[in-house]
Amino acid sequence: MAEYSKSLSFYEKALEIHQKSLSSNHPSLATSYNNIGGLYDQMGEYSKALLYHEKALEIDQKTLLSNHPHLANSYNNIGMVYDKMGEYSKALLFYEKVLEIREKTLPSNHPYFATSYDNIGNVYDNMGEYSKALSYYEKAVEMLQKTLPSDHPDFATSYNNIGNVYNKMGEYSKALSSHEKALEIREKALPSNLLDLAASYTNIGSVYYSMGEYSKALSFYKQALEIKQKALPSNHPGLGTSYITTAALYHKIKDYSQALSHYERALDIFQRTLSPTHLYIIGVKESIENIKRNYKE
Repeated sequence: MAEYSKSLSFYEKALEIHQKSLSSNHPSLATSYNNIGGLYDQMGEYSKALLYHEKALEIDQKTLLSNHPHLANSYNNIGMVYDKMGEYSKALLFYEKVLEIREKTLPSNHPYFATSYDNIGNVYDNMGEYSKALSYYEKAVEMLQKTLPSDHPDFATSYNNIGNVYNKMGEYSKALSSHEKALEIREKALPSNLLDLAASYTNIGSVYYSMGEYSKALSFYKQALEIKQKALPSNHPGLGTSYITTAALYHKIKDYSQALSHYERALDIFQRTLSPTHLYIIGVKESIENIKRNYKE
């Protein structure tokens, strides 16, 4: 999207100025690298994001004390990228480093602890270790309740995460309740983050899918996909995941033409941005082959 291109151009010019005028280990260079890395992360270009965040970390490690908050931020940035790349053991390693620094430097009720608990919970969730994930998500909510108003957007993140785990555990009424809490908070916060709203629509749709209420699920999936089509670059993996969830539903209700179309769009996006061995690519290829074997005009 044009906004990303403008921001990238601005950050690259700032980096160029810093490289000419500052020492190679100056903290402002690390800031520039993190800014560019963060933008590539938002664009879904994770390998580029990782490269820039690692450059920032290298400077931070040379210039900062081992428990400095900026170092924790760099570890957190890298952990987030590894999580999105499916490198869960690496993500967990970096997130635990972040938590270790925060435990040494922050008051015990600081909201950043909730962020750390959510991030670690996400990795365990992605690894299929749902009881561990739920434990961390609940710790995050407990921390937020001590420090923030009940309609703060951070609560929506935690409720969203808890809902996802309950859905995977087959506790659908609990899942729906958590997701509806998240949606209520996010609707109040509009238009600040449409992508969070899309996430809530997707998650509520997934619960209805699990419950066998496919028409309701499809309605929510379509709303999420529509938002992402407007808000994300055309090659963003997050857009690809929406095509996958919608394709899987079409496959379930035996609308093979729509399923195939959505899977192929997802594959096209993933092949432009992810490693050929990424689980998303492998899974989508298998789904496409499965439909082609069984789909008859």
